[in-house]
Amino acid sequence: MAGDAKKLQPIIIKRVKKGGHVAHGGAWKIAYADFVTAMMAFFLLMWLLGSTTDGDKKGISDYFQSPVKVAMAGGSGAGSSNSVINGGGNDITQTAGQTAKSESEEKRSRRVATEQFRQSEAKADSRRLSVLSAKIAAAISNNRKLAEFSSQIKLQITPDGLQIQIVDDQKRPMFDSGSATVKPYMRDLLREIGVALMDVENKISLDGHTDRQSYGNAARGYSNWELSADRANATRRELMAAGMPEEKLARVVGMGSSLPLDPQNPDAPSNRRITLLVMTKEAEERLLGTPLTPPESAEDAAPAAPAAKSAP
Repeated sequence: MAGDAKKLQPIIIKRVKKGGHVAHGGAWKIAYADFVTAMMAFFLLMWLLGSTTDGDKKGISDYFQSPVKVAMAGGSGAGSSNSVINGGGNDITQTAGQTAKSESEEKRSRRVATEQFRQSEAKADSRRLSVLSAKIAAAISNNRKLAEFSSQIKLQITPDGLQIQIVDDQKRPMFDSGSATVKPYMRDLLREIGVALMDVENKISLDGHTDRQSYGNAARGYSNWELSADRANATRRELMAAGMPEEKLARVVGMGSSLPLDPQNPDAPSNRRITLLVMTKEAEERLLGTPLTPPESAEDAAPAAPAAKSAP
């Protein structure tokens, strides 16, 4: 029986399989992808910060500090633009963004147009005043009666315009002593200048000056200040009598002896003078406060034409 049991016992054979190295898997790929994504997001953030203006940064900061206030007060917010970057465009080199016609571009275009208009007006003023100076000089030199007084007329183009000074002479005073009565030769001279100024579109400043010698009735309140103002007004009347429109005058001032032509000799006759300044447009702007801006275009200034009615 024992022999039969041994014969029936099964024989178990164990075989050990020998394999290669175990694979590491794809975990490193996921980590590398996360690193690349983080770097891409970092560089995108740096690009956004570099291409955003300080005003936009301030608005974004205010929105995240109090978004409800911004939403209630109104204004642009997230989702108000068709672009991811508010004001963005195809040109990523633009640091302030691109829009079809933003407010800053309109201001810049107006500033450029105004500057170009100022330069063109300055050139036109220079040409007009040079022609006017030659015209006045020729009118006086061609007049035999006035040619002998040409030494009393000083023409000079200054940054503010054409300065025409009629200075007094000891032998040929422009006014009666101590009064605003115009001498006959001075009247003819002013009439000739008034005719030359009729067609000038620039404004004119008129100043009266005296020497430092005190006026006889100064104790009664009438001094060189009043005398210079009266002489300036007498000159204004003579120019208007020649046909010069009154609206061309921007101011008529009596300067007294405050601005002598010869500071070293304040009592000199040349300090008694009448000064006419044909001002440039820029000088008019400084004096009158009228802004020198280019005129509106014809399309903006002209009213829209009514639509044509169809025939019945």
